[in-house]
Amino acid sequence: MIDWVIEPLREPVVARALAELALLSIVSGTLGCWIVLAGTSYGAESLAHSMLPGLVVASVAGIPLVVGGAAGLAVGALLVSVVGRVRRLEADVAVAVVITGLFGLGVLLGLSPGVPAGLNELLFGDLLATGWPQVALTGGAAAVICAALLVLHPSFLAVFFDREGSRAVGRRPGPFELALAVLLALATLVAVQALGNLLVVAMLVGPAATARLLTARVGPMMAVGVAVALGCSVAGLWVSYYGQVAGGAAVTCALCLAFAAALAARLPIGRLRARSAGV
Repeated sequence: MIDWVIEPLREPVVARALAELALLSIVSGTLGCWIVLAGTSYGAESLAHSMLPGLVVASVAGIPLVVGGAAGLAVGALLVSVVGRVRRLEADVAVAVVITGLFGLGVLLGLSPGVPAGLNELLFGDLLATGWPQVALTGGAAAVICAALLVLHPSFLAVFFDREGSRAVGRRPGPFELALAVLLALATLVAVQALGNLLVVAMLVGPAATARLLTARVGPMMAVGVAVALGCSVAGLWVSYYGQVAGGAAVTCALCLAFAAALAARLPIGRLRARSAGV
């Protein structure tokens, strides 16, 4: 049994992938909680999809994917800002139109003749191809994100739990929503190479969503989120190793199963409370 657990760690590719996932687990458990509490999960998905054209161009040009992803994010944000100024369109409509358009453009570019095959890696990542430079980059980003969250924690508590009250005391939510979006963009950029354009959102939102079902307090929610992310990462990676399946997809399935289990455990509790309230 012990050999079954330890054997994958003897492979350098698995060790690097596990180090990458451990760092991403810290980010997803902390930053992800604020994404869920602030109700910006759709924004997280939109950011990931807007990067795809930039990722394809970067892959073809041979430049770092982080650079291409950042360019894709900038273009997406600019287009959303421009389209969002149309008076007859709501902000979420502008986001939906622009982001789906950019995602379609990315797929079109990736499948164009003359473009090297590799769209699958951009969409679903290549977890076992993670190198130590990528792990170091993720570690640096994780340190920046955690430091920023530590500084912003009191303000985030005030703004995202009571937006109207924060406005009443002169604390506008806008700057803090922007700060959260910037941290989310940074996390998405460093995670996309390992998990891909489609699966990165599951890592950033899934553990926090599971933790939200289990606790209502921010501190415990973050701790549970990190634990869920790390546990699902190990489980998914081991399934990938022994089952010879895609690592990112296996981790994503593990995260979804954890959420389903938490939801199933939560439903009876909710029914009992409803009955007690009725009595």
